[in-house]
Amino acid sequence: MSVFLDIEYYPKIGANLLEISRKIVVSNKSKWDPPFFIDTETHIDIDEIQQASSDFLHDGIKNLIVLGTGGSIQTLLALKHLSKKKLYPITSSRAVELIECLNETSPEDSVVIPISRGGETLDINSTIGIFLKKGYKFLGLSSKGTLYHMLEKIKCPILEVPDLSGRFAGSISNVGILPAFLLGINIKEFLSGLKTGYKKFMTFNDNPALNFSVFLYNLYKKGFKVVFSMPYSLNLEGSVGLFVQEISESTGKVEKGLIGTFQSAPLCQHSVLEYLLGGTKNVVIPVLWTIGNEEPDLILDSSISYVNKQKAQTIINYQADATFQALLEQGVPSVKVTIARPDEYNIGNLVAFIQSTVYYLCLLLDVNWSNNPKVIIGKEIGTTALKNKSSLEQRKNTREKLAKKIFNQKFFEE
Repeated sequence: MSVFLDIEYYPKIGANLLEISRKIVVSNKSKWDPPFFIDTETHIDIDEIQQASSDFLHDGIKNLIVLGTGGSIQTLLALKHLSKKKLYPITSSRAVELIECLNETSPEDSVVIPISRGGETLDINSTIGIFLKKGYKFLGLSSKGTLYHMLEKIKCPILEVPDLSGRFAGSISNVGILPAFLLGINIKEFLSGLKTGYKKFMTFNDNPALNFSVFLYNLYKKGFKVVFSMPYSLNLEGSVGLFVQEISESTGKVEKGLIGTFQSAPLCQHSVLEYLLGGTKNVVIPVLWTIGNEEPDLILDSSISYVNKQKAQTIINYQADATFQALLEQGVPSVKVTIARPDEYNIGNLVAFIQSTVYYLCLLLDVNWSNNPKVIIGKEIGTTALKNKSSLEQRKNTREKLAKKIFNQKFFEE
């Protein structure tokens, strides 16, 4: 099996700076919980997953509807392209996605998997009733709360969700592994790639993840605050979404951190590249994500001689390299991450790389890598407004009063 993950970044980090950064990582490790996510076995019971899934593995089940959001679904989206069945990721009660799912599926050919450890996630609990009313089959992932009791009432199988930081737990628990198994994804290969990745990325010897984190950290100290990812394959967008969530939610606290964002490439070359090349400097770090051998790929027919008979992904990779070079020519520190192919093993390796990078970056920033204390603020505001049936005008008035209280009258003049 041909396996590799390559990272190319400029400007290079010198040996002295790497050593200084390594010492910061070592010094800060004891402040926070150890990285549970490198344990690829303890939180997964394959036999239990197979037993719970047995009623839904026949050919009649063609669709998997996953009700989950954030960490509950992002790892699964990194594997979505490997699915043998149709996946409908329902992350909230947005009407368009719900209606499309209901129009294209039926209770006879689908299974619904709601995911929420605490069982109180509004985005999940607000949609589950639609599928219950129509008679869909359920397989639950929850440990307590409203969702758990709803699932108990309908007597559907329920598997535990471990009390771990969700965005890091999907790859090594029922949260990501059970739905991936039902989708026909080779979870053993994924876990093998994950395990192999951590053996490399959780050491201090020739470690690409540590190098990447040191690169990002030292740019952060120079004022860079945005990491803009450019995935040059649809098969990478789920993994890049995981990177965006983890770098934003893990580093962004106590008034520190970087925010992640992305747009599909090469589309982004025609929408945001002008800013990256000619706009405000020393703010954005571009990260290009590419695949050496795309699966599937096809040969192009073209009247353009240098395009004709080339593989489609070859043309994409030439564009990626050209963009990378153009960024460097304009003095923009940039990164290119490449995996060999988008199979289960290599995606496992990539997820290990992403999570190791974010973990090291948090230690360098001296922030807790696993928590997200501010997220609950908006959730509580929304729940209270719903319970009180606050009108649109009332909600606007509340915001106006709050803004007057929080922001100085001369905010824009200071």
